[in-house]
Amino acid sequence: MARAIWKGAISFGLVHIPVSLNSAVRSERVDFDWLDKRSMEPVGYKRINKVTGKEIDKDDIVKGVEYEKGRYVVISEQEIHAARPEATQTIDIFSFVDASEIPLQHFDTPYYLSPDKRGGKVYALLRETLESTGKVALATVVLHTKQHLALLRALDDALVLITLRWPAEVRGLDTLELDKSVTDAKVDKRELTMAKRLVEDMSGSWSPDDYHDAFRETILDLVEEKASKGKISVVEKGEGGEGQKGADIIDLTELLKRSLGGKSTPAAKKKPAKRSRKAS
Repeated sequence: MARAIWKGAISFGLVHIPVSLNSAVRSERVDFDWLDKRSMEPVGYKRINKVTGKEIDKDDIVKGVEYEKGRYVVISEQEIHAARPEATQTIDIFSFVDASEIPLQHFDTPYYLSPDKRGGKVYALLRETLESTGKVALATVVLHTKQHLALLRALDDALVLITLRWPAEVRGLDTLELDKSVTDAKVDKRELTMAKRLVEDMSGSWSPDDYHDAFRETILDLVEEKASKGKISVVEKGEGGEGQKGADIIDLTELLKRSLGGKSTPAAKKKPAKRSRKAS
């Protein structure tokens, strides 16, 4: 089983479900390191002043946000630290919406959620509730010191968490500036019929094992071939919090009753805090 990258609890109403977060994807890119061809020593990055072209010391570097073109506001490390959201180790559900309501361009990164000990029954209850209602849960969660908007949905026997892009990060379709040749197109019925027939002829089942990254496989095959011929260079390398325990689960029926009884409280309706300006 994959190692959990985060541990905490799903929270909705008075119900807490202790869970572990596991990555649902992995990077399969080929990493190319920079090397000095004369000595095969690793090449690093320099801190260069883009105006003078001179290398500067790290102590002379500060972080700034561009307020206007060419004008920056400097933010200290202490101010950045104070602005970071508190890591609550909780996936806070604040609403449930129809799964079809969220546009695909808002989706970011998927994760698998697995129940921690004593959380299986409530985990299954939430999964079945989402499955039977056709809803997804909207939530906020802090991962790696960054607050994310996220959704939870059922997937077979499991729950999946997908981080969402904040609305300000998603460009609208109007940025495409589509002209009337697209928006007011009059599609010829005969052409549409032929296009549909072509789609039917090319239709098949989703078979993920049939799809491969040809570039990556070619590079790795080349690496294996060269290595088998002894073409290997030795590179001398330079020197270069666990989550809180899950809450105890008490009588589930009583928790649900108490949650429903307090549904008029504002906590269940709260929205994520707005951010006035995006910081780097």
